[in-house]
Amino acid sequence: MTEKQKMLKGELYSPEKDKTLYNERIQCKVLCHEYNNLSPDKTKERYKLIKKIIGKTKKKFWIEQPFYCDYGYNIEIGENFYSNHNLVILDCAKVKFGKNVFIGPNCGFYTAEHPLDLKTRNKGLEFAKPITIGNNVWIGGGVHIVSGITVGNNVVIAAGAVVTKDVPDNCLIAGVPAKKIKDLKNKQ
Repeated sequence: MTEKQKMLKGELYSPEKDKTLYNERIQCKVLCHEYNNLSPDKTKERYKLIKKIIGKTKKKFWIEQPFYCDYGYNIEIGENFYSNHNLVILDCAKVKFGKNVFIGPNCGFYTAEHPLDLKTRNKGLEFAKPITIGNNVWIGGGVHIVSGITVGNNVVIAAGAVVTKDVPDNCLIAGVPAKKIKDLKNKQ
């Protein structure tokens, strides 16, 4: 089994020992660099280039510059997606956003994890778990979401939260680590 196959299965893998993974990361980072350096008024060029980076998109979405990711092909965004400046997605595993997702500035989504055992970790091994964000989610500025997390539908995540546990539907969460503050009465 290749290191890429291990990565996509959520098993321990070495990101540095696999030429394919290395080349894919470099190619993606070159595209992100190009995207981030386009003039903000070059909207058509920006839209065309970000569609080359992101694995799956709908028609209506926008990602402000700068934007950073590892591979791009593991990212899926739904209709009516918006991200403010400085979005970071470490997409060693799938990161999926539903429809009507709005993300504040300086947010990060991190699928990569390193082993707790120092001998294994010092060998450069890691693993990744997917992140899933539901529909109608507002994520405030400076939020960080770690690997293996599912955020339900109709959720608001307050600015500065660090999400380390799954989030149910229809609630406001906040804090470090993030906790449910209250239920939201959302009507569709």
